[in-house]
Amino acid sequence: MRVIRKYANRRLYDTQQSHYVTLEDLRCLVLDEVPFRVEDAKSGEDLTRPILLSIITEQEQRNDNEADVFSNALLEQLIRIYAMAQPLPLARYLEQGTQLMLEQQRRMQDQWQQAMRHSPVDTMHELAEENLRFWQRMMRQNQAPDDDTSER
Repeated sequence: MRVIRKYANRRLYDTQQSHYVTLEDLRCLVLDEVPFRVEDAKSGEDLTRPILLSIITEQEQRNDNEADVFSNALLEQLIRIYAMAQPLPLARYLEQGTQLMLEQQRRMQDQWQQAMRHSPVDTMHELAEENLRFWQRMMRQNQAPDDDTSER
C-alpha cells in the first residue's frame, strides 16, 4: 500500500515515488485503483478519509450543476442521519449500491464497445473478407484438377 504523508504545511508527499503530490494526483490513484493511505507526518494518524472527502469536495466544486452527485437535498438528509440517536448503517448500503452501480456501468461500457467493434461497416468488411477467402479457396480447388488434366 502506498503511503502518503501530510505535513503541517498541508503538502502531501508520496513516500513511494519520493515527490509531492496534489489532490488531483490522489484522485488519479483512486481511479487507477491504487491503494494508498494518507497519514499525518508527525503523529502517523490516518487522514485518508478526510483527504478522500476533500477530493470529492473538489470534484463537486469543479463540475457544473447538472453533474453534481451530492445535491443539497441529499447533503441535508445525510446531516439528519448523523443527528439521529442511532444512525442508520448507511455506509454499508451506500458502498454496496455504489459498487453495483459501477459494475453495471462497466458492463454497459463493455457492451457498447463490443457493439461499436461490430458496427455495420465492420460487419460488412468482415463478411467481404470472408467471401474473398471463400472464393480464393474455390479458385484454388478448381485450378488443381484442371492442372492435373492438362498434364495428361
